[in-house]
Amino acid sequence: MSPAAEPRLSWKWTTPVDALKGVGPIRRRELEAAGLGTLGELLLHLPRSYQDRRFVVTVARVLESGKTASDTEVTLRGRLSKLRAIRTRRRGLTLVRGLLEDDSGSLPVLWFNRPYLPRQIPDGAEVRLHGRLRTARGRDDGALELLNPSVERLASEDTEPSVGSDCSEPAPSLVPVYPAAGSCGPAFLAGLIAQALDGFDPVRRLSDPLPPELLRRHGLVPLGEAIHRLHRPPEDAEPEIYLARDSGAHRRLIYGELLELQLRVALARARQDALRQSFRVRTDDRVREVCRRLLPFRLTGAQRRALREIVGDMTRRRPMLRLLQGDVGSGKTIVAALALTVAMENGLQGAFMAPTELLAEQHYRHLESLFGGRYRIGLLTGSVELRGRLEADLTAGRIQLTVGTHALFQQDIRFRRLGLVVIDEQHRFGVEQRRRLQQKGLEVGLHPDVLVMTATPIPRSLALTLYGDLDLSVLDELPPGRQPVETRVVPARKRDEVYRWLAGQLADGVARAYVVFPRIEGTDETRGETGGASTAGVEALEERGEEVRGRLSEIPSAAIHGRLSREEREIAMQAFASSEVRLLVATTVIEVGVDVPEATVMVIESAERFGLAQLHQLRGRVGRGDRPSRCIALHGRLSDAGRRRMEVFGRTTDGFEIAEADLEIRGPGELLGTRQAGVPVFRVADLLRDQEWLRRARNDARELLPRLDEPELAALRRRLETRSPIGPEWKI
Repeated sequence: MSPAAEPRLSWKWTTPVDALKGVGPIRRRELEAAGLGTLGELLLHLPRSYQDRRFVVTVARVLESGKTASDTEVTLRGRLSKLRAIRTRRRGLTLVRGLLEDDSGSLPVLWFNRPYLPRQIPDGAEVRLHGRLRTARGRDDGALELLNPSVERLASEDTEPSVGSDCSEPAPSLVPVYPAAGSCGPAFLAGLIAQALDGFDPVRRLSDPLPPELLRRHGLVPLGEAIHRLHRPPEDAEPEIYLARDSGAHRRLIYGELLELQLRVALARARQDALRQSFRVRTDDRVREVCRRLLPFRLTGAQRRALREIVGDMTRRRPMLRLLQGDVGSGKTIVAALALTVAMENGLQGAFMAPTELLAEQHYRHLESLFGGRYRIGLLTGSVELRGRLEADLTAGRIQLTVGTHALFQQDIRFRRLGLVVIDEQHRFGVEQRRRLQQKGLEVGLHPDVLVMTATPIPRSLALTLYGDLDLSVLDELPPGRQPVETRVVPARKRDEVYRWLAGQLADGVARAYVVFPRIEGTDETRGETGGASTAGVEALEERGEEVRGRLSEIPSAAIHGRLSREEREIAMQAFASSEVRLLVATTVIEVGVDVPEATVMVIESAERFGLAQLHQLRGRVGRGDRPSRCIALHGRLSDAGRRRMEVFGRTTDGFEIAEADLEIRGPGELLGTRQAGVPVFRVADLLRDQEWLRRARNDARELLPRLDEPELAALRRRLETRSPIGPEWKI
């Protein structure tokens, strides 16, 4: 037993983390704030990667490789000397320099912000270092140095290193690397986890909620053993398999996370299927004739198919729960409007919810025009005045269709006979928000039908996974006459050329154009909103937008963004639609729902700041008429992921191909909206990589669902009922 695992430690899954050596009141609060307040939670803080330290190279071997070794990771063993801390002029930055020597030569070593190292490591101490090589700054001869390596003391006669320090005891050849947790760094967490593991009996301390039959079926180790192996890989572990997250321990957690997800989705679907409507929707010749008279154009085959599926659901006894998915411009809104017509012709009320006020206002005007006064329609957003009258009319049933934002499910909003709920841009809302709107019907004894729509194409496998409690309709056909949008990806240095071209396009007095910026105003901050990325060079509407309007001063223009009042937004949009304004400078408030067929040019500034799906949505604002349309994506400096996004965006206008690429580049959490309620955030599983395990989990969930009352599944049933601490961080 190591000195860290003293007998005072009473090992339980719920033992507070301050039972470990090195955790005082301040550290305990920091760990609790990061969700690591108990030993069990600490052991669920899994490695994000592993360092392969099997092969120790000599200094001479590194020096012989020269520049070709730069930016590669190596493990070296030798004597560390001449450590000194150097204060820099830059606030908050300390450099530590030293020299690693072995029998073959010496190599400079550099650390950032570790001023304590000279105090912890005696001069000439035997160490093992693992880090990245780089060409030394300020040297013209291509000399190498080792950057920010981990340090393992190989001699024990000197003072014992402190818990969580950067000079740990000798480690195995495959070393876990932990993600930081709040203010607690990887090295400190590694020290604590090592202590917790010393008292952890993986079999006795943690029973597996999965029945043995499932573990045998898929050749999986029990959960406790899997967790232990992830923190302490066996000596014979193959690094390539661990680095690829394909070890037996990884597979056990991957399968468990996906099975729990599939069981929760299956339970939600079963609960929905058990409900029974207290009303019956009927479609007869009269209802069909009303729908035909309302149609402004002939439906595509995909629209007719989707409408049959939706109305078929509405006529059944169980409430509808359906996802209508289609690419930008595929005509989802008219399908939803016809479904609402069927509901209202049956004496029911409808609710149409959009994620932004601008989009709600656009839908309200469109539906008012479409229905031509046949139904009374209300608009309910945070900016709407005279809400008291609107609320009274809703409760009395005098308003048949309400279009609105989140304001629709506020507590004081009541319907008389809510029969159909339509939610646009489902990925902007969570599962809980959908249910709160459904609840407005349950308050008066009804189970409303629910139709959710998304113009963010979702790969079918992901749609079935995340929206498995919904039936799926897909609009995979665009209305006739739509012109493909020519897309160009252009570096920011060619901005002048782009705006000279735009001036020529607008000179004919007919064309209309959008110029979109990622934010309203600039900032003096050097760190930005997405993962701390630098905002240097990111264009803002207030500065660059006004410059664009000044450059094209002969073209009538307007600016629109989220800080304008509803009246100001309406005036600008109506002026753009009527051609009084032909250049609209905007933020992403125009991303969805804005439909001006005469708009033929979209310029996107700082395009690297947008995800692929958002770029595709913005491009969808043009190409909605019969004239050729173009989209210009102006970008600044590109990361590797940004370069991939720009390549895909310039290559294809197929929304489903865009979605697959976006899923691969950013992952499902980012694609669908980070950490929104209902979207799982897994510890180990990856919905793109682990398709085979997802298929197995879906099949097993169908088999297990009717058997959850059996004694051998009691632990699994409790997990689903009580949100056990061992599982993905998501809400159902």
